[in-house]
Amino acid sequence: MRSFKILIAGKWVEASDSAKCKNRNPAKLDEFNAAFPLATVEDASRAVEAAKQAQKAWSELPPPSRGEFLDKASHMIDERSEELATLITREEGKTLSESRAEVDRARDIFRYFAGEGWRQGGSVYPANMKGEMLYSKREPLGVVTIITPWNFPIAIPAWKIAPALIYGNTVVFKPAKYGSLIGLALADTLVDAGLPPGVLNCVTGEGGKLSGALVENPSVNGISFTGSYSVGTQIYSRAIKNLTRVQLEMGGKNPLVIMDDADLKLAVDLVVRGGFGLTGEACTATSRVIVHQGIAKHFSLALQEAAHSLKVGNGLESGTQMGPAVNQDQLNTDLEYIKIGQDEGAKLLVGGKRIEEGGYFIQPTVFDSVDISMRIAQEEIFGPVISMIHATDLEDAIAKANAIAFGLSAGIVTRDLHNSFTFANQVEAGVVKINEATTGLALQAPFGGFKHSSANTFKEQGSAAIEFYTRTKTVYVGYG
Repeated sequence: MRSFKILIAGKWVEASDSAKCKNRNPAKLDEFNAAFPLATVEDASRAVEAAKQAQKAWSELPPPSRGEFLDKASHMIDERSEELATLITREEGKTLSESRAEVDRARDIFRYFAGEGWRQGGSVYPANMKGEMLYSKREPLGVVTIITPWNFPIAIPAWKIAPALIYGNTVVFKPAKYGSLIGLALADTLVDAGLPPGVLNCVTGEGGKLSGALVENPSVNGISFTGSYSVGTQIYSRAIKNLTRVQLEMGGKNPLVIMDDADLKLAVDLVVRGGFGLTGEACTATSRVIVHQGIAKHFSLALQEAAHSLKVGNGLESGTQMGPAVNQDQLNTDLEYIKIGQDEGAKLLVGGKRIEEGGYFIQPTVFDSVDISMRIAQEEIFGPVISMIHATDLEDAIAKANAIAFGLSAGIVTRDLHNSFTFANQVEAGVVKINEATTGLALQAPFGGFKHSSANTFKEQGSAAIEFYTRTKTVYVGYG
């Protein structure tokens, strides 16, 4: 990157009051990452105005021409992949292999939406009368505010920014505090790809301080947010004052059901990948394992062995399988919920402690004998803490899977097609996985949850993204 500044109207500038912030490498607490600006409310307002001024010219470009910028950005992400992946690991903590996979996903998202420039369109309908043509067309919303979390600091911005741009919107991008450096690096890549000034603006800083300018500004036509339920609902209530369109993804408490006919090795592997991969810091992470009581003992022993064998450490070091928590607050949250689980009477099988190795490291943790009413079975922890719940049969397992306020991702491990499709039809989740980890998504398929996991309106990713980022205009043409 040329410099860690904010991007407004095509220029890299310091924050108005020159304030900056730096964060620690979560795996090496004596190592600080580069500083980034703490934007002011004035900065955020200027970014919105810059996006507003650039929107008309950008929307008038033919969609394939807009796609050329995205395609070039995808190639530049590929060229910078190792640099970007290393930055993610130093800032957010995930393993280098996980960071590389995330950068590859961002590259592919821009490549996919570059192609959408050739596919978007409208519909022609049968006319009501002779000498009339009736059709609809898609138009951009206008200015879109994009607010993203730290856990996927390049992939989530990519799957919001790419469709916003290809459909003719201009963007004000606010990355999470602990994803600011990689967010700025992504913005820098798009600038280097030739994106016109003002089409993408990027401000970093404290979300609570900037939210008014980014959410309540009447020039903002759409808001796409991924983060916590508490913050998401606040954004929703504030945006409604201007009838601003809102897209929310607000986390989950995702179950994986293990039936008594499951391949035990596969089941353990899926739980470890879904629950401990990415340090459990994924909205689709496996946090509840609902296991058939007939195999609970054997499964529990195998899961404990797998959890014990995981190598926790610096994500830049070879062989590391799980990195640190992203920051002190998240580590404290993980440890607090572990204590809550013990106080509630759940049985701690493995883990549960901080690893004192110079970073925010915590042991992979498994609880057994968890009742569905316990807080560790109901509340999102966002860490490597798995709760095992026993079920008597499929009906009981589905009931326990659904006994939650969230409904993002849910999975089942079984060899039985009847079990598979019964679960898929009855579980209350926007994403259903059969014999696969609850984490991991296809970029071309719709993504979003039910209940408190979303606003229950617009899906993200793939062709479904057009529904949020455009509005439909119906045109009647009388030519008779």
